[in-house]
Amino acid sequence: MKTTASWLTMMLASLVLTGCAAVGAGGGGAGEMEIRSGKIEQITLTQMQTNHDSGVGAILGGIAGVGLGSLIGRGTGRDVAMVAGALAGAAGGNYVEKKKYDQPKEAQQIIVRTKSGVLVSVTQPINPALTNGSNVYIEGTGNDARVVPQG
Repeated sequence: MKTTASWLTMMLASLVLTGCAAVGAGGGGAGEMEIRSGKIEQITLTQMQTNHDSGVGAILGGIAGVGLGSLIGRGTGRDVAMVAGALAGAAGGNYVEKKKYDQPKEAQQIIVRTKSGVLVSVTQPINPALTNGSNVYIEGTGNDARVVPQG
């Protein structure tokens, strides 16, 4: 028992220390962002999926389902009704949240030729200040990249 507790303590301590590790070189740190510059070659209107999968609908639906299930029966039947209500409410709440908030929104795919000659494609919400031939900055990388006008 003492060995198990000691082992668990060591694992927890290493997990905590790993979470506090510094960001490696090139990975950027707090407040750092890679910025590249270039010129817009093409802008195409498109749609992008939103990322509103917060789970609030499922949580609220589950709570409401437990509340309604608690009004049914007594003893074990009541417990079963509460569990069934929680599951049904969570599924219904998640469905409603997706229908209302998780709709595609208008966006633009922007192709930028950087100063080094590399083509970069970024899809982002529409920015009316961006036009073909504009000099721009590309801030960030990957899914966090965005194109902003220079100046």
